[in-house]
Amino acid sequence: MRAVPTFAIHCIDKPLQRHLRTAARAEHLAYLEGAIDQILVAGPLLDDEGLPIGSMLLMNFADRRAAVNFAADDPYARAGLFSSVAVTAWRQVLPKS
Repeated sequence: MRAVPTFAIHCIDKPLQRHLRTAARAEHLAYLEGAIDQILVAGPLLDDEGLPIGSMLLMNFADRRAAVNFAADDPYARAGLFSSVAVTAWRQVLPKS
């Protein structure tokens, strides 16, 4: 049996848009909770001061199209927070499972 593919969703915030992140945070977290069974890890990317500058998620999806659609429907994306979003297939090598 083939494993469900895992995808990395890497998002970078637009500069000076922290207010968008704050405004959409509760809806973003609820959106992720709705897909909790697909999430391997998820959290913000941080600058040197520990402030959020983006998002990183490793999630299982049937295919890349499903991952791209999920990323596009994220409330942060819909709010216009991100300057870039990359969705890339990913495979765990270490630690060995």
